[in-house]
Amino acid sequence: MATVERLIDEARDLASMVAPAADRINGERRIPEDVVNPIIEAGFFRLLLPHSLGGSELAHPDFLKIVRIFGEADASVGWCINQNNVFSTNSVRVSESVAEEIWSNPRTVVTNGPPRPGTRAVIGEGGYRLSGRWDFSSGISHASWVAALAPVHNSDGSDAEEMRTFLIPKSDVYVVDEWHVGGLRGTASLSFTMEDHFVPKERSYGLNEPSREPGSLYVIHTTPMFASGFATVALGVARSGLDAAIDLTKSKVQHGGTNTISADTTTQRMIGEAEASWNSARAFLNEATSEMWQTVVERHELPTAQRIKVRLAGTHAIRTSADVVNSAYTICGSNSIFESNKIQHCFRDAHAIRQQIQGRPTHYDTAGQFYLGLEPKGIF
Repeated sequence: MATVERLIDEARDLASMVAPAADRINGERRIPEDVVNPIIEAGFFRLLLPHSLGGSELAHPDFLKIVRIFGEADASVGWCINQNNVFSTNSVRVSESVAEEIWSNPRTVVTNGPPRPGTRAVIGEGGYRLSGRWDFSSGISHASWVAALAPVHNSDGSDAEEMRTFLIPKSDVYVVDEWHVGGLRGTASLSFTMEDHFVPKERSYGLNEPSREPGSLYVIHTTPMFASGFATVALGVARSGLDAAIDLTKSKVQHGGTNTISADTTTQRMIGEAEASWNSARAFLNEATSEMWQTVVERHELPTAQRIKVRLAGTHAIRTSADVVNSAYTICGSNSIFESNKIQHCFRDAHAIRQQIQGRPTHYDTAGQFYLGLEPKGIF
């Protein structure tokens, strides 16, 4: 089993391959096979799988270090690294035989996305009949299985008052490509549909299914892991954009000027403020996720206080990262509008992340409710 240090070094090597491919990833609206295959073969979609399935079962803070490395190289790759790995922790919520069926293949990647209204699973003999459409299935271009969340209905049509996730080979669903977006283009977050498709009961699990594995990692629900991971991607994008702006200030001379814009006091102030914002957001997220990990290791539970703090830190990091990129975009002036400038990609990606559910400003409301002693409402 590779050590954490070796995985981090290998992640840096892979990221050095990813970064020059950013334009292709963006243009093709997916991670090209020659880029994603080395990542798959190196086991970087198995970082959170349990050891029993041949995974790395990384400590969550170590996993976030790898997410940020990829996030700085390309937002779409960082996003898929987080999404596809975090979902794999659900391998501990199905039977051992089903987990082996799906994840024993070292090339397995499972993608998932939220259901549209009207999606339903009807109880039948030995399983369920599944119909509906699921969107935002990031990484579906390199995935081999899909996961479909759906409300369960009895055979007579009545609501069974249960939500289950169903695991289905990608070859069994119809993929719909409507992913024509500004940012995160390379995530290939396409949709998939199916109609009256049979899924055996054992290839499904409920929302509160207990873990078969004793590891601390599997105490953490996917919600705080998704939140903190996507926030880490946002911080990586902001770091990359700010570094690009700093580099440009050292060579760019404004029209009619004689000095580089790095000599301008406005530029200096904006860089200083952006660095303060970025480092503060990073430190808050690191504090929240470190406390979360320490809690699950020591107590094997995750109290509401830690979940709220991770949600707050994650949302703040995402929204602050977009603000940092805005500053970098402004500093770069007219250079920012060109596709050839890295800041253009960072600008679109940072704002695409901010528009996702993880960046909703209503998460501040949830945190405020908790800190005011009220019952917190929302997703945390």
